[in-house]
Amino acid sequence: MDRGTLPLAVALLLASCSLSPTSLAETVHCDLQPVGPERGEVTYTTSQVSKGCVAQAPNAILEVHVLFLEFPTGPSQLELTLQASKQNGTWPREVLLVLSVNSSVFLHLQALGIPLHLAYNSSLVTFQEPPGVNTTELPSFPKTQILEWAAERGPITSAAELNDPQSILLRLGQAQGSLSFCMLEASQDMGRTLEWRPRTPALVRGCHLEGVAGHKEAHILRVLPGHSAGPRTVTVKVELSCAPGDLDAVLILQGPPYVSWLIDANHNMQIWTTGEYSFKIFPEKNIRGFKLPDTPQGLLGEARMLNASIVASFVELPLASIVSLHASSCGGRLQTSPAPIQTTPPKDTCSPELLMSLIQTKCADDAMTLVLKKELVAHLKCTITGLTFWDPSCEAEDRGDKFVLRSAYSSCGMQVSASMISNEAVVNILSSSSPQRKKVHCLNMDSLSFQLGLYLSPHFLQASNTIEPGQQSFVQVRVSPSVSEFLLQLDSCHLDLGPEGGTVELIQGRAAKGNCVSLLSPSPEGDPRFSFLLHFYTVPIPKTGTLSCTVALRPKTGSQDQEVHRTVFMRLNIISPDLSGCTSKGLVLPAVLGITFGAFLIGALLTAALWYIYSHTRETEQPPAGSTGVNSPWEPVLHSTQNGACSPRLPFPPPSQRPAASAATGLEHLGVPPPHRTFNPVGLGYGCPGDRPLATLL
Repeated sequence: MDRGTLPLAVALLLASCSLSPTSLAETVHCDLQPVGPERGEVTYTTSQVSKGCVAQAPNAILEVHVLFLEFPTGPSQLELTLQASKQNGTWPREVLLVLSVNSSVFLHLQALGIPLHLAYNSSLVTFQEPPGVNTTELPSFPKTQILEWAAERGPITSAAELNDPQSILLRLGQAQGSLSFCMLEASQDMGRTLEWRPRTPALVRGCHLEGVAGHKEAHILRVLPGHSAGPRTVTVKVELSCAPGDLDAVLILQGPPYVSWLIDANHNMQIWTTGEYSFKIFPEKNIRGFKLPDTPQGLLGEARMLNASIVASFVELPLASIVSLHASSCGGRLQTSPAPIQTTPPKDTCSPELLMSLIQTKCADDAMTLVLKKELVAHLKCTITGLTFWDPSCEAEDRGDKFVLRSAYSSCGMQVSASMISNEAVVNILSSSSPQRKKVHCLNMDSLSFQLGLYLSPHFLQASNTIEPGQQSFVQVRVSPSVSEFLLQLDSCHLDLGPEGGTVELIQGRAAKGNCVSLLSPSPEGDPRFSFLLHFYTVPIPKTGTLSCTVALRPKTGSQDQEVHRTVFMRLNIISPDLSGCTSKGLVLPAVLGITFGAFLIGALLTAALWYIYSHTRETEQPPAGSTGVNSPWEPVLHSTQNGACSPRLPFPPPSQRPAASAATGLEHLGVPPPHRTFNPVGLGYGCPGDRPLATLL
């Protein structure tokens, strides 16, 4: 061969070698089929939602989030976690979470230390344990009206639609959206604000690569591009149930260019990725990956090029933050057929704790009634053999779709105290050798007394029945005797000032109504407290008013059916400022307004009088002909009399020559319209923004 042609031949040979994997990838034969769950399962957490939005509302008092959750028919379980970090040593602003569901849900809520108000449908949502937060009944509205209902309470920070979630993580104060108004849009990325895990695992497929010998297996994960194109790290957890040394495998990770990978594997594997990757044990060491095909056929070709004979798992996912792969192939033969039929009955999955949380307690007509719905019991796969009170002779009745256990307060082992009737629900389950027990309570409302107190200082020492405009008032609600098993909460409060002042809303839906109302920390005994600042912008000022509050007693443990509502009120006297507008604590706003208006009126009248004198003096007094002097209009002018004497005359015309007074004399004569009020009469506090309607809190 000619020496000159040798380099060309070598170059062509290298080029053909480099192109061979691509050719193999395009012609590979591998029929992907679903893999049974016992061979491989992939779960993931993502921030991608079918519809959603994130907006910024930095100056809002209330942070509002809305979740629309779609579940399949039948009860479902959901874990909902809210996270917030302290800012400057304090917890963030109050949060309203609106939860809209289409079917029954067992909710496990975690919101430790967060001032949360939860709006939900109590007929569909059942708490696995008492939430310990303020709750509000959500009206039965369509989605658009629910968004409007939520927006009336504060600007919406985030909203999302999720299909059959198993768990949701909502991070508060993390909204990075560029929008100032939240409107649902399709295929959105919620970023760090919301992440969720679908209940249904991802579809896992597998196949045999034709023409490749050996037992090397490939696990291929393909992450599809998302709505957001920002840098993203995907944590990949790989757990293979094989003994060390029994596995020869390769992990292929392909995703958009902005995705990097953090790998946490329990086996040594060959790694083949796009972008950059690192290992959990050495997270700071980034390794550059490769440029891989972005099609299924291309990725199968990569697996064949790496001498894999089996694709043990092939998964395509939306843009995710965490992906978990569990597989047990260990290089053995691939099983894509359905799992074999079990010859032994499945293990009972009944959860006794969750079952006991479903018992509803109702108290009425001096009797306690326990209700347990059979539909919920069947969903938990529980078999109940008995439901009784502490006295086993008091057994529940089977009423078709539910078990009902009822007893008067005087029987079945009831324990009666000054404020409460207590007993114990005992449930026998087929899968448990010992019965399950739960404390149940009823309140003796006849023995409870609710008091509403007004105080003049935040120390709540000196009670009063008088409020003074412009001074802060402090309110506390108490129940006696104290009931440690129940939590006392403020539902709503308003101040009725009669026909002169209207109604001023202070608290609505367990949330402060306006900037000048503050919900304070409860007393050491748990009594709710709040403060408000009231002011009047007109007269006459009402002399009395009625402060009314609706409170709720909610059990700390047990169902929400035991929640009791009561309304308490007290009559208040209102101190009116004296004529000078002064009080012992200084000038109030009406006095300041009166002084200002009076000073303006006096100044305007003086200006009008001086202008009148000046203009009429100039018209009547002109200097005589030949005179070289100029008399000031304010200097006396000499005039001759019949007897030849001279007498001074002031430059005012006689009364007969003066112009007649008219209605335009005064301020209107100067082109200044008469003053009139442009503000509304009642409001809360100084400097509260917004309009001030008569009966509305700012």
